[in-house]
Amino acid sequence: MLRSLGVIFLVIFMVSCDKKTVKSDYSPTQNGRWNKDSVAKFSFQELDTLQKYNMFINLRNDGTYPYSNLFLIAELRFPSGDVVRDTLEYEMAKPDGQWLGTGYGSLKENKLWYKENVVFPSSGVYTLEISHAMRKNGQVDGIVELEGITDVGYLIEKSNQ
Repeated sequence: MLRSLGVIFLVIFMVSCDKKTVKSDYSPTQNGRWNKDSVAKFSFQELDTLQKYNMFINLRNDGTYPYSNLFLIAELRFPSGDVVRDTLEYEMAKPDGQWLGTGYGSLKENKLWYKENVVFPSSGVYTLEISHAMRKNGQVDGIVELEGITDVGYLIEKSNQ
C-alpha cells in the first residue's frame, strides 16, 4: 500500500513539473497587508548566460483588495552592480469589478509580465526587489498598509525565442 502511494505521488510530481520554469519564489505579506516600506527581496543565480528568459511578478490577492489596478516599483540588480528600476502598473480587475487572475474563491493569483526575452549576461547573484507604489488620487503620500495582497513573488521562464 505504501509503495503504491509513493508511485502515485512520483507520477503526480513528474506530470506537474513545468519545463519552462527556471526560478520561482513567493514572500508572504504581513496578515494580507503590504506595508509601503516592506520590500519583497529575491536573489537568484546559476542562469544560462546565453539563454533568453521571460520574467514575471506573481501576486496573490484576496477579495479585500480595494483597487482595480496596482502600481509597483521593481529593481533588478546585476552582479556587476548595475541596477534597472521600473515603475509598473497592472490591471487587477475588469471594469465590472471581476478579478483578473486565476484561482477559485476569493484568492486570485496574478502572473504579471515584467521583462520579456531578457538575457542575464554574467554569472553571479541577481537580486529583484519589489515594492508597491500605491496612493490615493490627489495625494502625495503613499498608502501605508495596502490591504488584500497576500503574497508577492517572481517567476523566470525560458523564452521560446
